[in-house]
Amino acid sequence: MTLEEHIEDIRSSIKSGRFRNEAAVSQGIVLRTLQALGWPTYDTQVVCPEYSLVGRRVDFALCHPSAKPIAFIEVKQIGQSDGAERQLFEYAFHIGVPVVILTDGQEWNFFLPAEQGDYGERRVYKLDLVERAVQESISRLNRYLSYAEVSTGRAITAAREDYKNVSRNRQMLATLPEAWAKLVSEEDDLLLELIADRVESLSGFKPDLDTVATFLRDNVILRPTTPGSSSTTRMQMPRLSPQGPVTQQRIQAIVPTAKATAVGFSLDGKFVSCRNGREILVGVFEALTQRDQTFPERFAARPKHGRTRRYLARTADELYPGRPDLAREHFTKLNSGWYVGTNVSKAQIYRITEMCCEVARIQFGKDLLVNIGE
Repeated sequence: MTLEEHIEDIRSSIKSGRFRNEAAVSQGIVLRTLQALGWPTYDTQVVCPEYSLVGRRVDFALCHPSAKPIAFIEVKQIGQSDGAERQLFEYAFHIGVPVVILTDGQEWNFFLPAEQGDYGERRVYKLDLVERAVQESISRLNRYLSYAEVSTGRAITAAREDYKNVSRNRQMLATLPEAWAKLVSEEDDLLLELIADRVESLSGFKPDLDTVATFLRDNVILRPTTPGSSSTTRMQMPRLSPQGPVTQQRIQAIVPTAKATAVGFSLDGKFVSCRNGREILVGVFEALTQRDQTFPERFAARPKHGRTRRYLARTADELYPGRPDLAREHFTKLNSGWYVGTNVSKAQIYRITEMCCEVARIQFGKDLLVNIGE
């Protein structure tokens, strides 16, 4: 298999929740990726697992020449890599390893521990195998981690050049309008909650997320990104899902014409009538769990749900970390004992049901049809 084929397969497996623990990430993603990048993973003097260092251990030491570490890789469970940089940097400083890599399988963080700044500022690049284009993943992995590039020293040189490259600041500034547009159009849950909380603090009443989303779509003003244009324009932002805008045209494509006005969902040709979007969301989780009892666990194993929440969890508190006010009432307990968060907008319900299809490995818009209504 080519590196591209490996990455495509890994992306699909991450989305379906196959990697449930650290060992699975190490074997199914890290070692597989290293082998595809030319590393002799069978040679434990070159790819050294559980590398011991003054009573501590690093998951992998990449060595050149043999038994001389040139890079450390620390592996975490998917979604749990935040905050592990300090310990990893201490390992690297102890013996002067120039490059350290922190990964949970989906996110690959490349650091130069000897550079200046806090831990985040010493990160050369953050690669998300699921979110980034496949060709970008191939380019970055080859640049920083291929056996040929690391063993010749070119990878370290490239990393240092990238670290010093001031163009990243220009790129960030240029991307800010796009980032804002995406936050608005995708109805980002953190943005909606921040606005809802502020309204509550000012008025004493908290609007639901659909109300906030509608306000943003109808009133947000963005500056056009077309070169040479200087005027501001009011933009009606479409709702987005991972596969594209949830427009009225798309809803018509998702839901059979005969039921275009009926709120509910259809799974494998069987239509279930629902009163609202939240009932649809709960119904989809229940139906897919009946088809496959492992579905909830695999969905929960996905590395990312919302920016500040989990869409499915073992307890209500786990749905809304740090938000006991939401955990008290915005949930439904499924027959399986799992909890589904219900503080969601219509666009988020579309996104979550598409995520369900990815985990269940069925086709959204064909095997599962959803109509939330206006």
